[in-house]
Amino acid sequence: MFEARLISATILKKILDAIKDLLNEGTFDCSDSGIQLQAMDNSHVSLVSLTLRSDGFDKFRCDRNISMGMNLGSMAKILKCANNDDTVTIKAQDNADTVTFMFESPNHEKVSDYEMKLMNLDQEHLGIPETDYSCVVRMPSMEFARICRDLAQFSESMLICCTKEGVKFSASGDVGSANVKLAQTSSVDKEEEAVSIEMQEPVTLTFACRYLNAFTKASPLSGQVQLSMSADVPLVVEYRIQDLGHIRYYLAPKIEDDES
Repeated sequence: MFEARLISATILKKILDAIKDLLNEGTFDCSDSGIQLQAMDNSHVSLVSLTLRSDGFDKFRCDRNISMGMNLGSMAKILKCANNDDTVTIKAQDNADTVTFMFESPNHEKVSDYEMKLMNLDQEHLGIPETDYSCVVRMPSMEFARICRDLAQFSESMLICCTKEGVKFSASGDVGSANVKLAQTSSVDKEEEAVSIEMQEPVTLTFACRYLNAFTKASPLSGQVQLSMSADVPLVVEYRIQDLGHIRYYLAPKIEDDES
C-alpha cells in the first residue's frame, strides 16, 4: 500500500505546473525515503529530476517500492479540481493499475476522490554524475525568470557568463542585443533577494532560451534558484521546495558552430 498526504494541494499543483510543459508523462518511483521522478523532456534535450522526501509529507506510507507511470496532463486536470487549501492524499495498492487522489476541505465537510489509470512506461534511470561545478550562482527565482523572458525576445539562445565580478546574461539577434549583468549582493534584508556566486574558474556557456523559460515555470516553488555550471557539462537549474525536496533541470550547452 502506498499513501502520501500533503496539507496543502497548492504545492502539488505548483510542482505539476513546473514539469507538465516539458513532460507528457512520467514515472513516480515511490519508496520509504520518498518519491522520485526522472525523465527526459519530450524532445530529449533536457532532463527533469524531482525529489520529494518522505519526511516532508504530513503522512507517508510505502510498504514496498512501487513505480507509477502517470500521464501528467491527466494528473493536472485532476489537481485542478482541488482547492488550494485542500489536503491532498495520493493512494495506490501495491499492484494496482490505478492511483487515487483524495481532496479534503479544511473543515472536513467536503471530500472528493478521483481515480486515474496508471501507464506502463519504459524508463531507464540515467545516472547523473556528481560534479563539482566551476560556478554556482544563487539568485532570486523571479529575477531569473524575468531575464530569461526578456532575453528570449532577442534570440533563441542565451549566453551565461560567470566571473568573479558577477554573472552576465546576453542575447543577440536581428533586433539587436541585450545584456543583463548581476553583481554579487553585499547585504540584503531578505535572504531570498540575494545574489551569490561561488566560482572556482570563469565559465561562459550558451543555452536554448525556450528550455530555460520552461524551467522558470518552477519559480513559484522557491524564492531562490541555483544555477550550477562547468565547461562542457549540462547546466543544472535547481529550485528547492521548502521542507519537501527539490526540482532539478539539466540542460546541455549549445555547441557554437561558428567557432570552427
